[in-house]
Amino acid sequence: MNNFSYTFTHAVTRKPCAAVTQGLRATDTGTPNHERFLEHHTDYIAALESTGAQVTVLDPLDEFPDSVFVEDAALCLPEGAISMRPGAPSRLGESAVMAPVLAGFYDKVVPIQGPGFIDGGDILVTDREILVGASSRTNSAGVEELREIVGQWGYTVRELQTPEGVLHFKTDCSLLDENTILSTKRLAASGCFDSYTVIHVADGEEPCANSIRFNDLVVMPDGFPKTEMAVQKAGYTVRKVGNSEAAKLDGGMSCLSLRFSPPTR
Repeated sequence: MNNFSYTFTHAVTRKPCAAVTQGLRATDTGTPNHERFLEHHTDYIAALESTGAQVTVLDPLDEFPDSVFVEDAALCLPEGAISMRPGAPSRLGESAVMAPVLAGFYDKVVPIQGPGFIDGGDILVTDREILVGASSRTNSAGVEELREIVGQWGYTVRELQTPEGVLHFKTDCSLLDENTILSTKRLAASGCFDSYTVIHVADGEEPCANSIRFNDLVVMPDGFPKTEMAVQKAGYTVRKVGNSEAAKLDGGMSCLSLRFSPPTR
C-alpha cells in the first residue's frame, strides 16, 4: 500500500518571526506571545524529529508575518513540489521564497501561475485522491490549475467546500491513516468523507481537528482531552504540542510544516 500521505522522511519548518504579532486572523482573540510561540515551535520540531525524520528549520522572515505557516506555500508529493499561490495578498511572496528551498530536495518545483489562487492549508492528500476545499483563500481556478499539474502524475483531485466561517479545509480535518479522517462534525456532515472511516472531534474541541499524522505519531494540539482519548482508543500514538499562540492566528499543527519524502536523486 502506498502510504506516502503520512509516512515522511523530511519536513520543512520556519521559525516564527517577531512580526508574527501582526499576522492575519479571522477573529481577534489576542496578540500571539512571540517567546511562547518559539517554545511551542521548538516542541513541534522535536515531535517531528522524534520519528527519525530530517527537519529543516528555516530562519524567520519579518517581511512576512505569517511565514511560520509554511504549509500554505507549497504542496509536496513524491513526484515533485507545487508552489502555491496564496489567497491572501500579503502572503503572495511566501511561495517565491519557499521555492528555492524545495529545489534543494526536488528536481521538479512547479508553480501555480494564476489567475486563480490556492493555499496548501486547503489540501488534504490521501492514498486515493487529493481533496481540496474551496475557501476564502482557494478558488476553483486555483484548484483546476492544481488538477492539471498533478493529473500528469496520476492523481485525482476532488474539489469540496470548506464550511462557512472556517479559514481552511484542514482547519476542520486531518488524515490519520489511508482510510481514516479526523473531522469536525460540521465538515463530515457534508458527506465529503463518506467513503472513509471518520473519527469525530468532541463537541467544543473543534480546533484539534487540525492535527497531523507524521510517521508513527498523531501530533495534536494540547488541551483537547476527549478527542485525544478517542484517537488513542482507535490505536494511535498521540504527541501533544502547545498551540495557543498559533491558534490566535488561525494556525494549527498542519500549518507549521511541509512534510514529504523527496525522490532519490
